[in-house]
Amino acid sequence: MGERCAWAGDDPLYRHYHDTEWGVPETDSRALWEKLVLETFQAGLSWITILRKRENFRAAFCGFDPDVIAGWGAPQVAELLQDAGIVRHRGKIEATIANARAWQRIEAEQGFAGYLWSHVDRCPLQPRPADMSRVPAHTPLSRALASGLRARGFRFCGPTTTYAFMQAAGLVNDHIVTCPRHAPVAAMARRPVIAPAG
Repeated sequence: MGERCAWAGDDPLYRHYHDTEWGVPETDSRALWEKLVLETFQAGLSWITILRKRENFRAAFCGFDPDVIAGWGAPQVAELLQDAGIVRHRGKIEATIANARAWQRIEAEQGFAGYLWSHVDRCPLQPRPADMSRVPAHTPLSRALASGLRARGFRFCGPTTTYAFMQAAGLVNDHIVTCPRHAPVAAMARRPVIAPAG
C-alpha cells in the first residue's frame, strides 16, 4: 500500500480528513457552499487551522445555512468579530454574508451544485498526479470558476481558493496515484455524479 498524500502529515485530524473527505464528490448545494466558505477563510492560513476550528465555524454560522446568513448585517459581523473560536477577519466575514446572497441567486436559477459541477461536465477530473510537485496551485479551470463566481457576486474566491475547493469537494481527484485513497476516489467518478439541470 502506498503512502498518503504528503500534505496529510502526522496529525490525526488531518489524516482523518484526507482519508474520509478530501476528494470525495460532494453534490449537496449547502455542503458545497460550506466547503467554499471554509476555503475562503483559509486564504493566507494553513488548512489545519481551519479544520481545527470547523465545528466552531459551524456553530457561529448557524450550520452554514446560507438562507439564514444572507439576512445578516452589521450586528452579526460585530458579534462574529468577538468570537475567538473562528478566524476573526472582517473582510472574510462580510464576504461570507455577500456569498450567501450570491448562493441564493445561483441556487434559485440553476442550483448551486449544478452550476459548480457544470464546469467539469458533471464528472470529477482525474489528473493522476505522480507526486505532490505535480499538483498545481490553480488551473485555467479554477481561474474560470473564480471569474464566474465573482461575476455572480462572490468575494474572496480567487483561482487558488477555487482550486483548493475543487480538490476538497471532489470536482478534481488530486490524490497522488500511489495514495491509498486515489483509486477509491477515482471509482466514484466513473459516471456523472450529478444530473444536468432541467
